[in-house]
Amino acid sequence: MVPAPHPATLEDAELLKGCSVEIGRVSGPGGQNRNRRDTAVWIVHRETGIESQASERRSQGENRSMALKRLRRRLAVNARVAVNRDRPEVSALWAARRQGDKLSVNPEHRDYPALLAEALDLVVARRFDLAGAAGKLGVTMSQLSRLIRHDKAAFAAINTGRADVGLPPLRS
Repeated sequence: MVPAPHPATLEDAELLKGCSVEIGRVSGPGGQNRNRRDTAVWIVHRETGIESQASERRSQGENRSMALKRLRRRLAVNARVAVNRDRPEVSALWAARRQGDKLSVNPEHRDYPALLAEALDLVVARRFDLAGAAGKLGVTMSQLSRLIRHDKAAFAAINTGRADVGLPPLRS
């Protein structure tokens, strides 16, 4: 468990304060800029030990952005914040993104990791009861399932948790 707010919801500068960032170079295709410049980026969230890296771009700035995006997704899936299982308070972001009982968000959108983290925190607190969590979040179970299904690691983690408590797996 990590203290609230969830690290995946923090602004970039605030999240990076709790991380160690290393810059280096890697070999491989990409030309001189990749082979001779320190463009690869590794980021480790110190509190959780969750890490990400990016080296596919020729620019250090682009790799930093990509590594930070990957870190947010990994934090959303693997770091949990304690929530009240019966009376959760939905975030302003969740309330703003919800339209009736629908929640539309592209998995590539910047808001996706924060929404995924909020959903997973409640699903885990409710012992992997998706229907109950969806009701507390004000969305349909299919909307919540779709949000989770967009991330393979999150989907696998939920199915593992469901199996551990004797519930059937979610269908892909």
